[in-house]
Amino acid sequence: MSSHSVQRRKTARSKSKQKQQQQSANVAENLIDNQNASNEQNERLHFRSRSATLAATSAAAAPFSCISPSPLCCNGILPTTAVSAMLNCCRDINCHLNSPLRGSVERSQRSESRQSFLTSETITRTTSSPTPTSASKQSRSRSRSHSHSHSSSRSSSCSVGDNPHKQREGSAVDANRAGRAQLTVSLHIDLISWGLFVLAFITRFYKLATPAHVVFDELHFGKYISLYMRNIFFFDQHPPLGKQLIAGLVSFAGYDGNYTFSRIGAPYGPNVPIFWLRFLPALCGSLLAPAVYHLLLEARLRRWSAALGGLLVVLDNALLTQSRFILMESMLLLASTVGISFLLRFQRCSLGSLKWLSSGVAAALFLACAGCIKYVGFLAMGLAGYLLCRHLWKLLYDATLTNKQLWMHALSRLLLFVGIPLAVYLGVFYVHLTTLHRAGPHDTIMTSAFQASLEGGLASITRGQPLAVVHGSQITLRHTHGRACWLHSHAAVYPVRYKDNRGSSHQQQVTCYSFKDVNNWWIVKRPERDDLVVGEQPDAIKHGDVIQLVHGITSRALNSHDVAAPMTPQCQEVSCYIDYEIKMAGELLWRVEILNRQTEGDHWHAIKSEIRLIHETTGAALRFSGRQLPSWGYNQHEVVADRERQHQDAIWNVEEHRYTKTQDQRERERQLLSAEMIPTQPTKLSFWSKLLELQTKMLWHAKQLQSHMYSSQPHEWPLLDKGIAYWLDDSSSAQIYLLGNVLIWYVASAGLVLYATLLVFYALRRRRLCFDISASEWRRFLSAGDTFFVGYLVHYLPYFFMDRTLFLHNYLPAFAFKLLLLSFVLDHLDYLLRRHCSGRAVHLVRLYRLMLIAWLVAAAATFFKFLPLSYGSRKMSAKEIIDLRWKDTWDFILQKNYALH
Repeated sequence: MSSHSVQRRKTARSKSKQKQQQQSANVAENLIDNQNASNEQNERLHFRSRSATLAATSAAAAPFSCISPSPLCCNGILPTTAVSAMLNCCRDINCHLNSPLRGSVERSQRSESRQSFLTSETITRTTSSPTPTSASKQSRSRSRSHSHSHSSSRSSSCSVGDNPHKQREGSAVDANRAGRAQLTVSLHIDLISWGLFVLAFITRFYKLATPAHVVFDELHFGKYISLYMRNIFFFDQHPPLGKQLIAGLVSFAGYDGNYTFSRIGAPYGPNVPIFWLRFLPALCGSLLAPAVYHLLLEARLRRWSAALGGLLVVLDNALLTQSRFILMESMLLLASTVGISFLLRFQRCSLGSLKWLSSGVAAALFLACAGCIKYVGFLAMGLAGYLLCRHLWKLLYDATLTNKQLWMHALSRLLLFVGIPLAVYLGVFYVHLTTLHRAGPHDTIMTSAFQASLEGGLASITRGQPLAVVHGSQITLRHTHGRACWLHSHAAVYPVRYKDNRGSSHQQQVTCYSFKDVNNWWIVKRPERDDLVVGEQPDAIKHGDVIQLVHGITSRALNSHDVAAPMTPQCQEVSCYIDYEIKMAGELLWRVEILNRQTEGDHWHAIKSEIRLIHETTGAALRFSGRQLPSWGYNQHEVVADRERQHQDAIWNVEEHRYTKTQDQRERERQLLSAEMIPTQPTKLSFWSKLLELQTKMLWHAKQLQSHMYSSQPHEWPLLDKGIAYWLDDSSSAQIYLLGNVLIWYVASAGLVLYATLLVFYALRRRRLCFDISASEWRRFLSAGDTFFVGYLVHYLPYFFMDRTLFLHNYLPAFAFKLLLLSFVLDHLDYLLRRHCSGRAVHLVRLYRLMLIAWLVAAAATFFKFLPLSYGSRKMSAKEIIDLRWKDTWDFILQKNYALH
């Protein structure tokens, strides 16, 4: 074959290849033009035209020289190297480069790759015996093309493949390195984190057992821990995890729980391990500083500002005081901080990886523990829910994620952050209810069925009592839900006229009494029968039966009529009927409605049957109104008949029950007065029934707290207007007073306002396409706002809507997020000064840092100045206490009952 024919074939082949490239370029250009025409508005968002100089420069190296001017993709990549650069420039699902152009050009690339593969295979087969020189040239050319299209590591491995001996040596070296890597353990120690822990540990554990007296809420939490040690049931409005952890720890220290915690200031006995009772809160307070430091690092703050945040935790007097006693806030703050830190790490991990799973489980576990220590911890769970939803919203905009992957993201988060907290919460209460199986001083808050399930509680009263309520049954009727009280009557009558000049029936009073009393007994009677004795064949009362209730001591029947109740005039008065012979007949009939007859049956049973008594004449239901009667009613609670039947306070149950054996009234009274209470075995109640009732009581009882002289309002917290006196020494003016570091609290409040101002300023400026900070800093700014600013609002604003007694320590979770936000604001101000101050203005950066150091030194000096009020370990003169009163609203205490006003 002549050399001329070979030359002509090569020329034709090269022209054909150039023609294919030109056609593919034209196809790409036409697709882009069509997309631009249909999405003109998106084009303005995703492209910016370049200058003529940049277009001329890029056109020299661009395979699409026909496209002019050269477009700049939305992430700043010029599509001048390949079509793949244009396709991969954007992750935005709404970008027009991700729709028709991607599909068409990817198909073109796949066809070209198949054609090049077939061509290379044909050349390999047709070349029978190449010379060593040509073979080496082909190898080098293939190596160069291979390295052009792959990474440097991949190309280096390909070059080793040219020599089999070298390849085996390289494999052996890689294997040895991998083996050494598997057997190597790397230990990284963060000196800043350990330094913060050591500082916090020293301040929290210094003289931890001082004072050796009951301090503020140790009165309650210490009492609960003692009851835990003796398995005695108690009622608290907060979840029990924190008390369980302390009780478990002091059990190893030999504490038997016999100290009573009678009053604030009471000295501890010699057998009370004071150090170990306060150990866990102090340890959590020590760990809080490094936890804040690591949370700030996870939020992408620089190391110096993260360390500053941890140091501010160490230097705050309020956090110090709250960490040194048997209180729950330090454990709550640590669990919330660590949970949010793991959550931020979880959101940056790839779906399904081990780090993703471990971080998610840890975040859900710590956030659940925060909610199980105090209910305010669930506000941190709400913040986590907000962050998760916001992150999922951003993932919806990612074009690289399929619908299946998005569903996996959503369902995995739902499983982790709902399933794990729910399991932890149920597990904590299962341990709580299983451990506290003995009756205690708080039994009367619970229902009769709950009390009967405890050893030595209501079971001691209901020993051997009959189950079925029959004609002649002697019963006590308990208000089932809400306040614990019993239907009661006594010989006193309603006044003729009330203070508002309304008249009454002047009948015998019927009330609801909160204590066990002989006047709580009533006798069930059939209207058609005259006797009150239970015969050999008891006449059982069923759902829908009409009965009369005769008071056991006065023998007068329960009555209601169309007369206004004394405290709730829109309802009817309930009384025991007295016949004054004035032609006012008694309306004594009541119909029994069993509300839970699906589980308990149609027969009226003691303890478990929940009933509603409906007045036959008027159709009104017997109800506990919740109002307290004046002195003429002995300050007992009002009972009314309400025509609105569907009310929780209209539900009653029989608690104590026995059969009447004699018709003689005096003998009945004697039996009622001399009834014995003999201990017996508890009745059975399922865990779910106990849990449901306990949760209902905990939510209801939260509103029953009384006011306190050191209570405060939420608007007083940010500027530290009022503190709390925790303890006062009997023989000196040494005292413990909850008060924060004034310099830190005021600067943190200013930082909060500054962040909100900058957020509005940046948002308005960016709306006008004025970008004062870089895109990465703007993302960091928004991320800090989502985590810290929103976290502060979530933990602070709900208190404005709470109808309960509040204290300064309720603000500490919100204050922790304010400290985190302050650390970011200080970091951001440093960034702004470094960005905008150049030349001679660089001295402003140095001045700012010097001011920051000076403020930190002043905060440390303030911390040490107020340490006597945090430790309460030394006597203070009146002058020293007055010198510490920087605000008139701080009510320090002096001896001789002299308060500062």
